[in-house]
Parts: sequence; C-alpha cells; structure tokens
Amino acid sequence: MITQSDKFIIGIAGGSASGKTTLVKKIINQMKNEKLSVIDLDSYYKDLGGLSEQERTEVNFDHPKSLDFDLLIKHIKDLKQGKSIEKPIYDFKTHLRKSETTLVEATKIILLEGILVFSNTELMKLLDMKIYVETASDIRLMRRIERDMKERARSLESIKKQYFETVRPMYIEFIQPTKAEADIIIPGSRNNTVSINMIISGIRNLMV
Repeated sequence: MITQSDKFIIGIAGGSASGKTTLVKKIINQMKNEKLSVIDLDSYYKDLGGLSEQERTEVNFDHPKSLDFDLLIKHIKDLKQGKSIEKPIYDFKTHLRKSETTLVEATKIILLEGILVFSNTELMKLLDMKIYVETASDIRLMRRIERDMKERARSLESIKKQYFETVRPMYIEFIQPTKAEADIIIPGSRNNTVSINMIISGIRNLMV
C-alpha cells in the first residue's frame, strides 16, 4: 500500500516501437485526476560532445552503455525522497544535451519508459512495478519504418541498416531476456484495454 509520502515508480520496457509510449498515454488519460509524472529513458542518452559528427552517427544507441544510468538512478532516488529533478533534454539531431532542462515533480506515481529500463540491476531495485510490452517483431519493424520515415525523415535503407546491425541484435541480447523480470506482460496491440484496466486497477488499489 502506498502511503501519502510514498512514491510509486512504474517501469515500462519492451522492444523499439512495441507500444510503450502509447501505453503511457493511455494510463495518463485514464488517470487524469491523479498526479503523474513521466520520465522517458531517451532523455538520458550520454552527451557525445567529445566525438566528431561522424563518430556520433556510429554510436550504438541500442546498447546500455549509451545511456547515463548514473544520472537517471540519482534522479529516481531524488524523486523517491520527494525532491523534484531537472530532466535532461536530448537533441537527437546533434546527439548532444541541450542547455535547458525539464522540471519533473515528485508526484505520487512516476512512469519510467524506455527499451532498456530493465537492463540495469541498480535501477531495477528502485522500481515498484515492472511492465513489459510485448509485440511481434514484424509489427515493431513496420511501426518503426513508418515512424522514422514520417517523423525523422529517414530513408528506408538507413532504417533497415540500423535495424539489422544494432536494433535487432541488441533487442535479442539486452531487452527480450528482461521480460522474465516483469511483474506484468501485456500485448502491445492498440486494443489492450483489458490489460490497461487491470494495471490501473492495481495502481489504484495500492493507493487506497
């Protein structure tokens, strides 16, 4: 049971384009009267200012080493203690952190979403609920192609190259195995209403 001073950290992991962000939006929409904060793991990519522009494009962003877990863990601990944090803003075009940050308040419920959320042992210890979004690889690939071509103006060839060189192998090595660590595994389909209602019901029961 969550007391008035407790902070409930929910980790949401799964492969790229599995439906994690969509799940977060649905939870927020159904719990609009509750105080929720969201942290996206993508904001914690390491600043690559020490590398040339060419070297930055060659970094494997699907590997845990590309993320600043030390800073994220510090921020999660601060939030659990009731302290607000200044979340980094990452510029994916330059692969640098912007000078400005985003204020995240220490609300009762905090959603942490990202493909590698379950890949760090110390971070896992700070999570109160772990949700894994599972979606078939062919669906994830099609979603990623559609998203990257539409939102990031990338070519089909570059998307395919990245998928087979880093996205897929890193998923097999670092993401798929963490499904075993999840408290809840839900389908990443658009019509997972029953699963979402179960999650929300569980959260609300803990908040009573």
